[in-house]
Amino acid sequence: MQTTYDVIVIGGSYAGMAAALQIARGRRQVVVIDAGVRRNRFAEFSHGVLGQDGKSPTAIAEQAKAQLLDYPNLTWREGVADSAEKSGDLFTVTSGNETLIGKRLILATGVTDHLPAIPGLQDRWGKTVFHCPYCHGYELNQGPLGVLATSEASLHQALLIPDWGPTTLFTNNCFTPDDAQLQQLAARNVKIEPEIVREIAGEQAAIVKLDNGRLVELAGLFVASLTQPSNRIAQDLGCEIAESPVGFYVKTDEFKQTSIPGVFACGDLGRPMGSVTFAIGDGALAGFATHRSLIIDGLPVIAGK
Repeated sequence: MQTTYDVIVIGGSYAGMAAALQIARGRRQVVVIDAGVRRNRFAEFSHGVLGQDGKSPTAIAEQAKAQLLDYPNLTWREGVADSAEKSGDLFTVTSGNETLIGKRLILATGVTDHLPAIPGLQDRWGKTVFHCPYCHGYELNQGPLGVLATSEASLHQALLIPDWGPTTLFTNNCFTPDDAQLQQLAARNVKIEPEIVREIAGEQAAIVKLDNGRLVELAGLFVASLTQPSNRIAQDLGCEIAESPVGFYVKTDEFKQTSIPGVFACGDLGRPMGSVTFAIGDGALAGFATHRSLIIDGLPVIAGK
């Protein structure tokens, strides 16, 4: 007989697990579908996470999963969610040869980072090339740092980074700072490098190879990657998509519900910028709100209200 779950969670990383934990503790039947592809899988350590600072991202995720599996009302499925449809008050999710039915749907599939097509950049992502100074800046020990511009939004990153070390902004033909922006950069002692970046090399350091042949050695290079949802499930369901200076995400209300009733989104998928800490908090909120909706929506309507 087909099981109808109270909640289907698509995505079993930090946000998805945080959401599923609240549902399980609310004594509802919840199933998590996880493809096992975390956004921070390239990083060796996870920093800035209260109580978990400096731990391996894999270790944090594995510990969380083990704790979730102690709940008998939680089911875990390894695999990719291929599609999701809403029919009446229920959702149908297909994953491989399996079809799952749920009363609510939480999307925690994360986003995909798109980096400039510069040789060597992707290979060093999470090692000497980073997107978040709060996650990785402290460990660079105030060495020389760089910001590789992807758009004018990189100006904000360049103004931020000097707190972690002397900073060079590689404009790379992406934008030209105006006079006011130049004054801001000068106030932060940011050096501007207008030469085109041709390659990123190095193992223990990020070596930036410029078009004129010059090499710039850095302790770390920061890049504001452009993001987009990791799959099309949210779009196919009709969820409204929003755009930020660094990419696309699923628009939600203050309780993490999308524009489609009964569909919630959390973590990097449901906010313009993310971190492990934000993902956990976002997931917990989505879990609370989803559980609440199961209760409130099932109550009789009060006459005159």
